[in-house]
Amino acid sequence: MSYSCHRKYLPRHHPYRRQKKAFNNEQEFEVAPAPLSGEDVLKRVEDINYEYGKGKKKKNSDSACTLLNMPSKTKDSVAARLDMVDMGVRLDLGPDIGEKKTYLPAAPYTLSRAEKIKMCTSFLFMKVPYGHSSKIKNLVSMDDLKLYGLKSHDCHTLMQQLLPVAIRSVLPKHVRISIMRLCFFFNALCTKVVDVSKLDKLQSDLVLTLCELEKIFPPSFFDIMVHLTVHLVREVRLCGPVFYRWMYPFERFMKVLKGYVRNRFHPEGCIAESYVGEESVEFCSEFVHHCDPIGVPKDSSKLCGPLSIAKLKSIDEKERDQAHLHVLSNNAEVDPYKKAHRKIVEQLYGGKNKSKQWLLSEHNRTFADWFQSKVLAEMKENRNKHFTKLRDEARAVQNSGVSLLAKTMQVSGAKDKNPVESDMTFYGVIEEIWELDYHAFKAPLFLCKWAANEKGIKQDEFGFTLVDLNHEGHKKDKFASAGQVKQVFFVEDPLDSRWSVVLTTPNRDYRDCLYDDDLGDTTLEHQPFCAEIPACNEDENEADATYLRENVEGFWVNQFTTPREH
Repeated sequence: MSYSCHRKYLPRHHPYRRQKKAFNNEQEFEVAPAPLSGEDVLKRVEDINYEYGKGKKKKNSDSACTLLNMPSKTKDSVAARLDMVDMGVRLDLGPDIGEKKTYLPAAPYTLSRAEKIKMCTSFLFMKVPYGHSSKIKNLVSMDDLKLYGLKSHDCHTLMQQLLPVAIRSVLPKHVRISIMRLCFFFNALCTKVVDVSKLDKLQSDLVLTLCELEKIFPPSFFDIMVHLTVHLVREVRLCGPVFYRWMYPFERFMKVLKGYVRNRFHPEGCIAESYVGEESVEFCSEFVHHCDPIGVPKDSSKLCGPLSIAKLKSIDEKERDQAHLHVLSNNAEVDPYKKAHRKIVEQLYGGKNKSKQWLLSEHNRTFADWFQSKVLAEMKENRNKHFTKLRDEARAVQNSGVSLLAKTMQVSGAKDKNPVESDMTFYGVIEEIWELDYHAFKAPLFLCKWAANEKGIKQDEFGFTLVDLNHEGHKKDKFASAGQVKQVFFVEDPLDSRWSVVLTTPNRDYRDCLYDDDLGDTTLEHQPFCAEIPACNEDENEADATYLRENVEGFWVNQFTTPREH
C-alpha cells in the first residue's frame, strides 16, 4: 500500500501539478478530499470486526533507516525498485539482476560508505543533557554503521533535533533540505505554544515537503504513517497541543507499575499493594513534615537558639501571620508579587460592590499563602541540571551549556554616538559554580566562558545557530545567576569541527525522584532552529532532473530476485 498522491493537496495552479517525470508520469488535477465527519467515519467502521492484541509500534525514523540502508527497516529494496519499473518512473534506478546477486544503482538518497561513517560518527559523539533522551552513542554501531535499540522517545528526538545536524555534511542539497523540512515540521508541531494563525502556513509547507520527498524517495516510502502527517495540523486544530495527547507519561508510569511486581503469578495484587503502601508513606511524610526525624543528630556547627537573655515565646497562628505579613510588606523584592495579588483580588471581587477597605483586608489575609505557592511554583519551573565543563568531559551527558538573553547597547562603530538598546543572546559553557554565603541567605552563581558575539556566533543558510567557543568574549562579565540562563547543548558541526550547532533542551515537568529512568519525565518542547522552514526550488526544470547519484556506488543484494509477472 502506497499513499504518494500528495499533489492533490497543493493549490490548483501549482507548477508541480503539471509535472510528470518527477512523480508518476501523470499530471495531477484532482483536489484534496473533504475530511469525513464523525458520523461518516462511524458508518465506515461500525461493521468491522476487531481482534484486540498487542500492536506493532511504528517508528518515525524511516528516513534515517533508509539513508543507512538498514535491513528489514529500509524502504529502498529490490521490490521497491521493481515497483518503479512497473510504473515506468525513474527507470535508471531499476535493479540489475544477475545470476547470484542484484545490483541497485545509487539513488539521490543513497549514502556512500564515507558518508555513512560521517553520519554515524556525528551521532556517536553527540552528548545531550541529562533526561533529554537515551545515550545516543549506545544506539550507534560503527561496525555495521547502523542504529539499534531506538525507543519512540529517541525517534522523536532524532527527527526533531539530531538528524538535521547529522546530515549537514552528506547528501545532495535538495535531498538534505527536504529531510530537514520534515524534521522542522515535527519540531514546530510539538511545541507547547501553538500559534493558530500560522497553522495554514505549516500545513502548506508540509504538503510541499511531501511532494519534494515524492521526487526523491520510492513510492514504498510513503506508507500510511507518512501520509498521516497531512492530517496532523488539522488534529492540532481540533484537539490542541500534541504533548497533551501523546503516550510518554503513560508508558513511563507503566514502567513504575511493573517495578511493583514481585510475584509474577499475581501481578495485579502486587501493584495494588505497593501502590497503597507508597501512598500511605507519602501521606505520613507530608503529615509529619514539621517534626524532627528520630535518630538523626543535629548539626552542632549551627546555632539553634538565642545568644542573649531573650526568652522563647509560643505565639498563636494569628500573631505569626501578622509578623510574617509585616516582613513581606516591607521587602522591596516582594512588591511585584503584591501588585499582582492585588489585581487578582480586584478581578475576583471588584464587581461585587466591595469597598476598598474590604479588598485590602482580603489581600492581607490571603497574600502570604498565595505568595508561598507562587514562589514554590516558580522554583519548580527550572528543573534542569547544570554542571561544569570539566565534569561534562568525563560524563556521557552534557549539562554545561547555557544561553542568556539580555539587553545590551549596540553600536555600529567606534564613532557611533547613538547606541541602540536591544536584546542579544549570549552562548557559553559553565566553568565554575559559585555559592555566595551571606549568612542570612545563599546565592548561586555560574562563572561562564562566553562566545564572542562578533566572531564566535553566526547563522547559516538553514537557520542553524553556530557557536565557536574558542573565540572567547565578554571577559569582564563572566557571571550569571541560575535564574537568568537557559540550558542548551552543543553538537559539533559535521561541516567544520571548529563550530558547534546550538540545540535547546526541554524543561522538566515533575521531580526527578518520581521517575528514575533513562529518559526522565520530559516533554519535547524544542525551539525551532529557524524562523521558518527552509525554502525549496519549486521552479526547477523537470527536464534537468536526474535520479542517479553521481560518484556514489550502488549496493548489491545477496538475495536472488526475479522480475515479477504482471
